[in-house]
Amino acid sequence: MSKYLPKGIVRGAYDKAPSIAVGTGHEAWSGEGAWARLAREATPGRVVAIDTYPGSDLPGLERELRRAVPDALIIDVEVSAALPIESIEALIADNLTADRVFGVLDHRVLSDFYDPSRLLDLAARVRSIDAPVILIGWGATLVPVKPDVVVLADLARWEIQKRQRAGAPNWRADNGDDDQLRKVKRGFFVEWRIADRHKRPLFDSLDYLLDANESMSGAKLITGDTFRRGLEIAATRPFRVVPFFDPGVWGGQWMKDVFELGDEENYAWCFDCVPEENSLLLDVSGTTVELPSLDLVFRHPRELLGEKTFARFGAEFPIRFDFLDTMAGGNLSLQVHPLTDYIQNAFGMTYTQDESYYLLDAGDDAVVYLGLRDGVDAQAMESALRTATTGAAPFEADDFVNAYPAKKHDHFLIPAGTVHCSGADSMVLEISATPYLFTFKMWDWGRVGLDGVPRPIHLDHAIANIQWGRDAEWTRANLVGQVVEVARGDDWVEEHTGLHEFEFIEVRRHWFDGIVEHDTAGTVNVLNLVEGAEAVVESPEGAFDPFVVHYAETFIVPAAVGRYRIRPYGDGLGQRLGTVKASVRGTER
Repeated sequence: MSKYLPKGIVRGAYDKAPSIAVGTGHEAWSGEGAWARLAREATPGRVVAIDTYPGSDLPGLERELRRAVPDALIIDVEVSAALPIESIEALIADNLTADRVFGVLDHRVLSDFYDPSRLLDLAARVRSIDAPVILIGWGATLVPVKPDVVVLADLARWEIQKRQRAGAPNWRADNGDDDQLRKVKRGFFVEWRIADRHKRPLFDSLDYLLDANESMSGAKLITGDTFRRGLEIAATRPFRVVPFFDPGVWGGQWMKDVFELGDEENYAWCFDCVPEENSLLLDVSGTTVELPSLDLVFRHPRELLGEKTFARFGAEFPIRFDFLDTMAGGNLSLQVHPLTDYIQNAFGMTYTQDESYYLLDAGDDAVVYLGLRDGVDAQAMESALRTATTGAAPFEADDFVNAYPAKKHDHFLIPAGTVHCSGADSMVLEISATPYLFTFKMWDWGRVGLDGVPRPIHLDHAIANIQWGRDAEWTRANLVGQVVEVARGDDWVEEHTGLHEFEFIEVRRHWFDGIVEHDTAGTVNVLNLVEGAEAVVESPEGAFDPFVVHYAETFIVPAAVGRYRIRPYGDGLGQRLGTVKASVRGTER
């Protein structure tokens, strides 16, 4: 008997591997078939360049190529032409900083990590050889010779992080045993930024895409045309990205139960819609090929985001939906997010991590910590926090921070600079801006991380960003219970639930047991079915196939879709359903 399953919801209906069908006329090759296909391209006198994303299994790639194309000259361009790692680390030292978590965004290009003269020598060597030549590595296309075939070996950031947890180092670094937070920092602020900058120009002309998310022996291969067609389809109809789940010190049991997850002791959070991190699955004639969902953002930013949102943010997906599960768990860390001016000056980010907590579910005693109590003395609070960091005495959060009762479907707004955290026994759908890394923890309730190491506290950053005027009176008036009905029909009601005017995201909630008409109005929509078993998303003009969503699933409706409608479907028939919809405020047509 489930403790958490809502009435009328089928356990495990939540789709953990949603995919996008590319359609007929496309083919994918797997394992030996993939390597045989590439072997056909590697004939005498031809050059194949396989440019990899940092974190790819380069030894595995070389091993499979030597088995498939034994007569080819395989050149690892990283070994042959990259700068010594000591030189690279000297270049990026200022970006990495001494902090465990935070660095400064790097704006270099990949060629800055390569020796130009050695690249020229490689090109001369390639031109002198009659045998098949295969260039591999991050930067294979930097060699100044026109390849006959270009392959991009791509993988998602989350897969990189899983490999790093298992001991993989950063690119060309000797840090396999290093702190995982430092590895992620190096990726987030340096490697992934440069890698994305490098691969985007390859999209238009690449001949093949190699899915490097699995072992190289079982790798999957599609043509560049199939890759481009899959992204084109995704940009014109509703879709979901692949969620991923992770345990944590405060993690709960709700997702484990309702979503039928694995054997972890708990699940603390899930990225249900964070294209920077998530994958996109393409169904190519029955074969599932995994891509970073960022590829869609880079390839079709105008169709996906809308012209105005793209003009404002560039090729960045600015809206994040994720889950924070503390059911039978603990409090999140007491925290604050940086103001826009601060995140720009300190870290080089262009916008900040404004947030909100939407309660998908809540226990009887659930609370959300939000804003400061009336009359709090800033110096006294700072002193108590600094004492707590030494371990001399715990921080008495209830003496300084408001604790608001939280119930299912409440929506708490959290503009940057507001002290906050979710308490235990809550299932939070976090609707926020995307820069997910920038949480300044002030107090972690005396805990250590799952690795046994105290989680990092960033008190100086936090104190510099706390907005001390956001007391109980201000938060009650601005951040709690801000639901306003804006429209209704015979079988639906539309409400504004947030966010605060300091935040760029608009959230509308619809309650319905019939058809609700929607329009992207020229900007991307992100939605979640927060009540009811099933709904179907349809095009009034039949522009896309009906798209079925289940309880708690987040889905994206690209700006290019325009008009669409949502209605109860299947197990949702006869129920009152609810969706929350987020969009970028001020970008509507």
